Amino acid sequence: MRVRMPIRAIREPCMIRSPLPLALAGAVALVLAGMPASAQMMKTPEAAPAKGAPQTRGEVQLSFAPVVKRAAPSVVNVYASHVDKRPQARANAMDEFMRRFFGEPGRGGRGMPGERAQRSLGSGVIVDDAGLVITNNHVIDNMNEVRIALADRREFEATIVLRDPRTDLAVVKIKNPGSGLVSMPFGDSETLEVGDFVMAIGNPFGVGQTVTQGIVSALARTQVGSSDYQFFIQTDAAINPGNSGGALVDLQGRLVGINTAIYSQSGGSHGIGFAIPAGMVKAVVDAAKGGDSTVRRPWLGARVQSVTTDIAESMGLDRPTGVLVASLQAKSPAEEAGLKRGDLILSVDGQNVDDPEAFGYRFALKGISGQTKFGVLRGTGRTAVTVKLGPAPETRPRDVLKVRTRSPFLGATLVNTSPAVAEELQVELPGEGVAVQAVEDGSVASRAGLQKGDLIVAINGVPISTTKDLERVTRNTLNMWEVSINRGGEVLTSVFGG
Repeated sequence: MRVRMPIRAIREPCMIRSPLPLALAGAVALVLAGMPASAQMMKTPEAAPAKGAPQTRGEVQLSFAPVVKRAAPSVVNVYASHVDKRPQARANAMDEFMRRFFGEPGRGGRGMPGERAQRSLGSGVIVDDAGLVITNNHVIDNMNEVRIALADRREFEATIVLRDPRTDLAVVKIKNPGSGLVSMPFGDSETLEVGDFVMAIGNPFGVGQTVTQGIVSALARTQVGSSDYQFFIQTDAAINPGNSGGALVDLQGRLVGINTAIYSQSGGSHGIGFAIPAGMVKAVVDAAKGGDSTVRRPWLGARVQSVTTDIAESMGLDRPTGVLVASLQAKSPAEEAGLKRGDLILSVDGQNVDDPEAFGYRFALKGISGQTKFGVLRGTGRTAVTVKLGPAPETRPRDVLKVRTRSPFLGATLVNTSPAVAEELQVELPGEGVAVQAVEDGSVASRAGLQKGDLIVAINGVPISTTKDLERVTRNTLNMWEVSINRGGEVLTSVFGG
């Protein structure tokens, strides 16, 4: 579970009345019924509706148990692990490099192979009778072994089918599940309203399956920062570490969200939890069902930015809303649709958008076929712009390179740039070059300061255009490395030496 620092000046959640006061109210009504009329008038205003005693046992014993019985069998525990054993020679080489360039002690043992074990615990939801389970990507990130424990205590091995770091979602498949799996149906997260009852089901702190209840506290939260697509459901149902990947369900026992993050100072629940809406979850599951190992999303080919109060006033708006088109790529769907720099996109297929995060979420759900319609403010007039939907093109092969040689790039994954790569990394990249796709935590590349989305410009004065160029330059061991990268349009140069 990702832990976030609390927002200042948080209001306390509304108190929810329990079933007990409802029963007491009925008892009071019985007492009043036996009192003289004059006494009743003193106790009850004339306009108050008549109150009656509960007529059935069910009305007295209100409970969420029927919902839990429907939903709980679909929620599972996810146990993931990764054990990396390196040959002694490789461990010694890495240790020597770490000491030489970063002054750090090696990680290998005394004469023993280097070994690093990682383990993770989270929750998941069965979304298909064939054994597909949705969970958070951060639960299985960097893991290569996954086990699934059902609510009835049966355990199975599972394979990772799809990872989608941009939404922090992943799909795993239970191996040889047999019969008896219970999948949870999807609810419509678009129909949720603030104040609706919801329940969170998961495995907090590893204590076992736990159900907590609360309400939807807010919708469309976009400043959480736990994924690229930020459009979260906020709830005060208690969510704690271990709940990651668990279910947020409605009163019909349907999946309306996947619990993924909390605001917390202590690591425990403070009544502010966040769930990924079912609409986005379903898109990821559908991709896995279709046999895809990645989620393909539509490409716009335009950079958008938030609308400030000053911009809103200059455009005649009474408040900041929509997203401003800041730039367009040549031959992109945005350019071909007739969008212009300075246009204000107010809606996607009639659904209003207030910021870039909301726009990105709405647009991403449109798929990669057909078309969508933007409501646009251009100057003082409003118009509709029809955009063709399709994936970003991969204009040249990625030629993925995972650097394993002794260099500042050790632990980095690099790819050739293209519109598809730029879209995935959510950065603006030129037509040619080598981009950092990923950096392993604790690796040499991480300590050297490389970041996802960096563009490698040159190494020791040699221009880098392809991953083959980089592989050739880093093939030999050097005493000095001068690395130039483009980060957000600014070229930075660092020198690493012994």
